[in-house]
Formats: sequence, C-alpha cells, structure tokens
Amino acid sequence: MPAIITDRFRIHNSEQFSEAFSESSGNTFYLGIGRPQPFAVSTRADGRTNNEGTDAAPITPADNTTAQTFPFDDLLAAKKITSTDVTFAIPRRNWTTGTTYDIYRHDYGDYATGNTTVINANSGASTLHDSTFYVLTSARNVYKCLDNNNNAASTVEPSTTLPDIISTADGYKWKFMYTLSASQQSNFLSTDFMAVTTNSTVSSAAVDGAINIVKIKTAGSGGADGTHTGIAIRGDGSNGIVSVTVTSGAVTSVTVTTPGTGYTFGTISNAQIVSAGATGLTGAELDVIIEPKGGHGFNAVEELGGFYVMMNTSLEGTESSNTSDFTVSNDFRKICLIRDPNSGGSAATSTTMRGTKAINLSGVSGTFTIDEEINQASTGAVGKVVEWDSTNNILYYIQTRHNDEGVDSNGNQTAFSGQNVITGQSSSANGTPTTSSSTINSQVFTSGYSSAEIDADSGDILYIENRAPITRAADQTENIKLVIEF
Repeated sequence: MPAIITDRFRIHNSEQFSEAFSESSGNTFYLGIGRPQPFAVSTRADGRTNNEGTDAAPITPADNTTAQTFPFDDLLAAKKITSTDVTFAIPRRNWTTGTTYDIYRHDYGDYATGNTTVINANSGASTLHDSTFYVLTSARNVYKCLDNNNNAASTVEPSTTLPDIISTADGYKWKFMYTLSASQQSNFLSTDFMAVTTNSTVSSAAVDGAINIVKIKTAGSGGADGTHTGIAIRGDGSNGIVSVTVTSGAVTSVTVTTPGTGYTFGTISNAQIVSAGATGLTGAELDVIIEPKGGHGFNAVEELGGFYVMMNTSLEGTESSNTSDFTVSNDFRKICLIRDPNSGGSAATSTTMRGTKAINLSGVSGTFTIDEEINQASTGAVGKVVEWDSTNNILYYIQTRHNDEGVDSNGNQTAFSGQNVITGQSSSANGTPTTSSSTINSQVFTSGYSSAEIDADSGDILYIENRAPITRAADQTENIKLVIEF
C-alpha cells in the first residue's frame, strides 16, 4: 500500500544520532583510518578471489557481516569524535548571479488539479528539500527564497541580515536564516555541505501561521481594473489580508497587507476578489503559501532539511608525541566510523588509539621496509610492515586474512610469538623479540609484543569508505569531514 517516511522522521533520526555524541550515557564514536597496502586482486584464505579494485578505482565496500571485521585487519589508528566535532548539515548551494532559484512552497508533490498535475519546483524537484530554495552568499549568510519574480533569474545577491523579509531589485524576496560563524566555516563547510543552525534573533521574530506570500496560479479575465483591497485569507488562521491588482482584466499582482497568524491552510476565491471590486472577473486562482511550523526562521534545521550530520576530524601528524598512535610513515586508503569499541577489554575512552600490532626487537640486522611481508619461520606467522622505528627498534605491523598479508601457505592466521626471529621478505632484515611475553602497554615498550590498543572486532562499524591513497607527513594535517544522510 502507498506509504512514505516523512522528512521529519529523517530529522528525528539525525537528532538522535547527534545527541549520542553528547548524552551522559551516550555512545562513543571513533574515526578510524587504515589500509596501508594497495588495493588489488588477491586470494583469500578461503580460496576465493578477493577483488578490491585498484588504488585509482577501489570498489565500493559490501554491506555484510565481514564489513564488521575486515576493517580491523588493517586499521592503523582511531581518533575519538567529540560533540564539538559534530553538527547538523545541509547541501551547500552557493548564490550565483543569473540562476533561477526555486521558491519555498509547502505543497511540492501535491496534486494541483484532479489527480494528474503534480506541483513541482521550477527546477523540476517534486519535494521541498530537493528543490533549490535556499542559498549561501559570499558573506556566508544563508537565505531562503520566498519569491523568484515569476521564475526569473536572480541577479542581486541578498545581504541584509534583519529578520524581516528582504526584497531585492531583481524582484526576489528572501528570508535571512543564519550566518555561518568563523568556526563553522573552518570546521563544517565543505565543497558540497555546510552547517545549519537556528539564529535566535530570527527565531524569536518568527510568527507561527503567518501568511507572507500569495502566488497567482491563474490570472483570470474580465475583471474591473484597479487595486482591490481588504480581501481576507480564509482558513484556520485569522487576520490575514491581501490586496489584488487587476490590469487589462487579469490579476497581475497580489500583496499581503496583513500576514495574520495561525494558518495551516488558506484560500482566496475568485468570488472574494469580485466582491472587493473586480467585478466581472472569472477564472482567477491564487495559491496561499503556508509557512513552516513556527514561521520562517523558527527552526532552520527542520526548514532547510537538516537530516544530514557532519563530523569533522583533523589528524595532525602523529597526534601524540609520546605514543605516536597515528603513523606518518605510511599512507591510508580506508576511513571508517566505529561505535563503542573496546580497548584492553573495556570501553574505549582514549582520545587516540593505535590500531597496529607492534614488536620490540633486539639484535636487528638490516632495515625493514614499509608494506613488505614479514615472516616468523618457527611459528609460520605472516604480516605486513606498517612502520619501522629504527631508533627504538619497534616494528609496527598488521595481519589480514589474505594469503600475501596475514596467513601462511595453509591458510592459517598465526600470531607472532616467542623469542623467535622475524625476517623481512624483501629486505632480508631480521630481529628477535626482546621477550616472549605480551607485556607492552600503550606503546611504552619495555619488552616483547604489543597488541593493538583498539580491540579487534569490538563495537560496530557504521561506515566504511575506500579511497585513493592519502600520504601522511609529520608536519601535515588531514581534515576529514564525514557526512551521514538520514
């Protein structure tokens, strides 16, 4: 049977997700980066071909059970996302001269006549939030378009930030919504998306159920020329009044003289215009545009379609001078969002966490090379080098479930263990773990082996993105803006 999920449900979901970052008993989210090795076609431990595409064109990740475990195989590091790193967002639409913008209408998608004609925006959009009814100006102000001068091009950029409706010389009418702050511009403005927030001054000036725009649907004919005043807007509100100008027998303009309050629907009939003095007029139809709940500007998130949540995370060099959680020795090709992971068997709380395993070696000969295979002949363990810290003799590595990255010739993934020599396959470098025990904590290397600080397969992987390789450097910052649409 015909049904819809409304935009309000989408906004509800975005609100619940956003609140999870700040609630006292909410969730903990981490942005993870991984995949130091190139995308390629390989053979999996189960004998199946694993086609990951190429670095230039990686494939889209599958949404299945393995998506909850595979990202941990080659995870490099993860950084906590705090409530200040999160905002509601909407698609970015820059004001550009010569563009015809859609107007705000409450009834896009409704049938205008019988059951055959649907009300669409000038752009062709059949829903409000798919239409181009708001803009971002060069001054980083956001405006809602209320009238586009009968589908004419916009040539005058709006600039006033008063809460009143703005009329520009090109015949457009705009409603100022909010200004992006310097912080929002820095953290939550991308090529495609921007932050959305409610301006308190605009919100407090909004009038619930006011009528500010009435459009001419059909001009009619045969009416007495002149400006005819005092025409009441009929509906469930009160005190809405318009005047109508008739020229050459047809309605040519409608002016709202009193917006009124409390309207959720409104009509103005041909007979009302005739009664106001346009005798002889027939066939005129007017569209009363109903404002959003609370009035224009009352809730910018709901009005502009804020069912997107943007997370902004910056990775600055190694992120921590003491623990070097984020390696700058290797690149990454994968981004993921992890909810409620564990660290050492308990809920993760650290700002950053290392995702690689590590070994403190002694008696090292040669130099281990990033991305080369390492082997431990006595155990059959196989891994891939992520970083070699020659100063402290620390080897960072990953073990995946692919034959050339983490499992032996029999398809078994075996942990490196004991004081057994580890050898680099391409460089022939080798070294011996300082002890056979796993007693290293949080990268303070005193002896032996260290597992990842983030527990493998813990929490939930909510998002995975494969992308072209990103090269890191100690003096470089990568700014990652992740946008989730609900």
